[in-house]
Amino acid sequence: MDMIKTKSPGESETIKTEVVCPNDTNPMGILQGGRLVAWMDIAAAVCAQTHAGKICVTVSIDRVDFKIPAKIGDIITIKAVITRSFKTSLEIHVQSYARKVKESVNKLISDAFFRFVALDDKGKPTTVPGLVPDVSPPKK
Repeated sequence: MDMIKTKSPGESETIKTEVVCPNDTNPMGILQGGRLVAWMDIAAAVCAQTHAGKICVTVSIDRVDFKIPAKIGDIITIKAVITRSFKTSLEIHVQSYARKVKESVNKLISDAFFRFVALDDKGKPTTVPGLVPDVSPPKK
């Protein structure tokens, strides 16, 4: 029997950075929600694929909450961390932050849970490594 190893969340944590440009916004200069969700999906996919070591595809996205708007010129930081691992699927928590160029404060603008399934070379669901809980103290 093949033993699938386990991994910690830190091994696949993914950070993606973007700058809000005019073509990312609505007529009010506010970042479009769909653009942000696309960026979040990419970060989540990289996280899932890094954990699984296989191609992973999005299965679902839980409710996406948009807390405050991001505007043209804001720097967006997207953090994706695996929270659960099942037989062939993974749950990734994605948080997005915005900051002004001249400020050092990141403000949470959105978060959601993404679910992915790992695929083998024939496009069929395949097993993924288990998840070892991270028991280290939270980063400040």
